[in-house]
Amino acid sequence: MSEETRKDWQRRIELAMRAMEAGLDADLSLADIARAAHFSPYHFHRIFTGMTGESVGAYLRRLRLARAAHRLAHGRRSVTDVALEAGFEAPEAFTRAFRAAFGQPPSTWRETFRERERPRNMTDCLPPIQEEERTMELAVTIKRLPPLRVALVRHVGPYDQCGAAWEKLCALAGRLGLFGPDTQCIGVGHDDPRITAPGKIRYDACLTVPEGFAGTPELPVATLGDGEYATAVVTGPYTNLAPAYAWLCGVWGPESGREFAAKPSPEVYVNDPKVTPPEALLTEIRVPLEPR
Repeated sequence: MSEETRKDWQRRIELAMRAMEAGLDADLSLADIARAAHFSPYHFHRIFTGMTGESVGAYLRRLRLARAAHRLAHGRRSVTDVALEAGFEAPEAFTRAFRAAFGQPPSTWRETFRERERPRNMTDCLPPIQEEERTMELAVTIKRLPPLRVALVRHVGPYDQCGAAWEKLCALAGRLGLFGPDTQCIGVGHDDPRITAPGKIRYDACLTVPEGFAGTPELPVATLGDGEYATAVVTGPYTNLAPAYAWLCGVWGPESGREFAAKPSPEVYVNDPKVTPPEALLTEIRVPLEPR
């Protein structure tokens, strides 16, 4: 396979992934997913498995279980309701799959996540909440955000290794003349690192684009926003974002009377890290909320 062909197939696999991410509540068929990626259904399953290391079914199941874990941690739905929303017909099957994925049954996961306690007999569960997360306080504003059209480059791996995605995005956008005075740079983290293994974390480096830009094979266009978000501006280096999210979700959340939606949390990078000292960086974090 030539390098150009490999890149084209990788882009099409990402189209398939985004189709599955957008259709977690749908009864997606293999043919539907293959069609979204412009592959023949006959060989698509083998291509996807060979290029990602996961089968189509395993990828869908992992995303649905990760979303279920988020809903258990931050929502008020019963385990049975979460199981049905994850596509399981019986709570027992959901419990078996959840235990295999996370090492705990759903009810225990919910309690452990909320209490942030490390059981004495487990080594790979959630870390206790840190003191800076307890004492942090942010000004939180609930905003109704309109849909935003963005061009994006995907990164898969730990969040602190997403620099290459930004370099590629900026290089492509610069050649296409997409930067303007109102352009926003937005990062979209799809996975909670307390739930998803570091090597499978999905992050999209995005920038807003004008209506006339329809995207290119290397720079696809997606829509963000269109809903209510709990927002706060975090000052300082990007290492401050993790405790900020922990405070917003674990301290502000329970007191707010609102429930967090199991959707990605965009973060808007207000100033340029190349010319701004780390202590002066401003980042607006946006955590999606369920409708009242």
